[in-house]
Amino acid sequence: MERAESGRAGGSRQGRVQRRPPTWEISDSDSEGPAGVEAAVRVPDSADERRAAAETPRRLRPEQALRRLAVLVDPAILEDAGADILIEALDTLGCEYRVEPQRPARSLRWSRVKPDPCPHGVPPEVWAADEQDLLLLLEPEEFLQGVIQLTQIRGPACSVPWITPGSPACPHLAVIGLDAYLWSHQPSTRETRLPESSATACAQVVVGWPEVEEALVLLQLWANMDVLLVASWQELSQHVCTFTKALAQRPFKQARESGPFSFCTAGRWAAGERVAGDGTGLRAAWWRQIQQFNRVSPAVADAVVTAFPSPRLLQQAYVACGSEQERLALLTDLPVKMGEGVRPRRVGPDLSRRICLFLTTDNPDLLLDLGS
Repeated sequence: MERAESGRAGGSRQGRVQRRPPTWEISDSDSEGPAGVEAAVRVPDSADERRAAAETPRRLRPEQALRRLAVLVDPAILEDAGADILIEALDTLGCEYRVEPQRPARSLRWSRVKPDPCPHGVPPEVWAADEQDLLLLLEPEEFLQGVIQLTQIRGPACSVPWITPGSPACPHLAVIGLDAYLWSHQPSTRETRLPESSATACAQVVVGWPEVEEALVLLQLWANMDVLLVASWQELSQHVCTFTKALAQRPFKQARESGPFSFCTAGRWAAGERVAGDGTGLRAAWWRQIQQFNRVSPAVADAVVTAFPSPRLLQQAYVACGSEQERLALLTDLPVKMGEGVRPRRVGPDLSRRICLFLTTDNPDLLLDLGS
């Protein structure tokens, strides 16, 4: 009786051993134990990497990145009566703004909070690129004094105003009400005005729109400096908000363009044929490419693809031809399958010539379709 019970017990244990999954045997062995531990450690790491890679597009969305942007406003800007329009616009935009002293004064600077950890596929320099963006607000009188320096002082002694030596940031300029200021200081109205400072009076006498336009060209060529001329604080606030949105989209665009073949679109809305890694779909893509020529029906495209299933085979056939005329007429007599009762036809010399030029010419400006 005891033997029978022990036999049954042993048999049950033996049966459980046989049903045990192979991974249990591997984990119990001494020789392969460390490998099993390493595999168990690598799996969470790879899962974390996949999870982080999947979350990167979400964290780089413009609406998410906008929350990480801060607009640094110099206190001197707030002394202007129209500065509250700018602050209200930033509140409506939803980004953070901070009042901090800036160099130079009356300037705006953008700062981005780098996410931790940094999303995969985004170069580190993207997060520091916006530190170079600076918008300097100038009064019309101050801008006109710089115009005099640019347009009247020639030679190497002429330096570009508003650029601080040693500063890594190249400022962009914004001038509010320059047009109205120039119109109000025309010679007809200047005679009734009280005398002002010598620099301002000089600017009123010699500076007009021709000099301003010349200075704008010089600033663009010498210092790559843009000048924003606006009529009101509303226009300035709209420009600041637009520029802030563009900065928020920069990491997303950088991550999208950094991948291989960034010009290839994906999604249901993308047109074209899907090509798998094993080459499935290449024939259909070649067929669609032939059909993109003008006046090419699906039956004609079938005739070309049936005779030459790939562009490489057709190019090799062109190389084997003995003359240019033979290459141009290579596809002319290919039969096109039509329905019953329909007169048989061929590809024809026109399409044969166009396909030959498309695959053999090195002139990017060559017109393939003579009938267009």
